[in-house]
Amino acid sequence: MNSRSGLLVVCLGLAACQGSNPYVASSTPLPPAPPQAANTFDRSAYPAAPRDYGRYRSWAWLNGQLPPGSAWADSAQVAEAVSNALDQRGLRPLHDNRPADLFVSADLHLETRLRQVRDDYGYYGGGYGGYNRYGSGYGMYNTVPIIRTYQEQVVVVRVDLFDAHSGQPVWSASAETSNRGSQSERADAIREAVEKAMSAYPPS
Repeated sequence: MNSRSGLLVVCLGLAACQGSNPYVASSTPLPPAPPQAANTFDRSAYPAAPRDYGRYRSWAWLNGQLPPGSAWADSAQVAEAVSNALDQRGLRPLHDNRPADLFVSADLHLETRLRQVRDDYGYYGGGYGGYNRYGSGYGMYNTVPIIRTYQEQVVVVRVDLFDAHSGQPVWSASAETSNRGSQSERADAIREAVEKAMSAYPPS
């Protein structure tokens, strides 16, 4: 009797499993995309293409103006140094009405720097008497580091390059040099500073 009752319970359970499931999966369809979505391109979602610096072959001064001069160096000196540095990198100036590939601006100004110098001054210390491996002595010779801080004026040269078609900045760098020396030494210092600033162009 018990075995029949157990068999009946199992059969009823199987019948219940084969019945209809009251829980039916359903979902609401997504709304259609707006018509303008097919023509929209988000450039910010993609990395920018690397800039081709090889296509830049010519240049002109930004707004047709030479670099401003200063009491330390005149405008012609700065313009000549920048022009020579650009020429060494295959960039030729345009003097006619043809459109240039690059616009160039340069600036020269003075800035103050804080410098620190460490000096080691020796002094004689110790007492009278004592003994070391070299024999008896009256003291020992030590050094005391002294840090000196001073101000120095330097000349900072900055060069900026802009894409002539888009107006976007494509490269910028600066370098500094000492503001001391004669007029001829200053001209050499400007050339060295401009060359140092342009040393990383074109970027690799």
